[in-house]
Amino acid sequence: MNLKNKTVGFAITGSFCTFKKVFPQIKKLVEAGAKVIPIMSETSYTTDTRFGKAEEHIRKLEEMTKEKVIASIRDAEPIGPKEILDVLVVAPCTGNSLAKIATGIADSSVTLAVKAHLRNKRPVVIAVSTNDGLGNNAKNIGILSNMKNIFFVPFGQDDFKNKENSLVAEMEQIVPSIEAALEGKQLQPVIKVYE
Repeated sequence: MNLKNKTVGFAITGSFCTFKKVFPQIKKLVEAGAKVIPIMSETSYTTDTRFGKAEEHIRKLEEMTKEKVIASIRDAEPIGPKEILDVLVVAPCTGNSLAKIATGIADSSVTLAVKAHLRNKRPVVIAVSTNDGLGNNAKNIGILSNMKNIFFVPFGQDDFKNKENSLVAEMEQIVPSIEAALEGKQLQPVIKVYE
């Protein structure tokens, strides 16, 4: 599928360790001709970590996309009524955001963006990155897997020996997942098995 002239919302939550894998996917979308609207959770927008300073991440996103980062509920709200996006990606999607999306809680820029976008019956693509994907959040993945217009980037256990409940999406599959979702399809296989 051609992504030229598509508007992609790209929402980032606080799984800071995966930013280095996610940002190149945003660049790929821009290079494919998509207009990318960056959205950051309040935590990812304001928190400095050993993986980088918040202002550096914001600057990088705005330079790549040539768009201002949406980082408040107020600024995310128009996504629904104005039908701004063709597709919305949440990558990385923490367990906290996953649980809120599954239960309809819209108390952050990212979760409200998802709620606002879903009202338009358009696809949401989720790239999980959570240490409790096979623990407390397993039920939320199940709920979302059964929801209309929700699609997952293929995921698997990233370190089954040391973190047996941890799941992380294959971030390099974000673009193919978006292309499939725009056709109403889930990229397969959803669950990856690693040796």
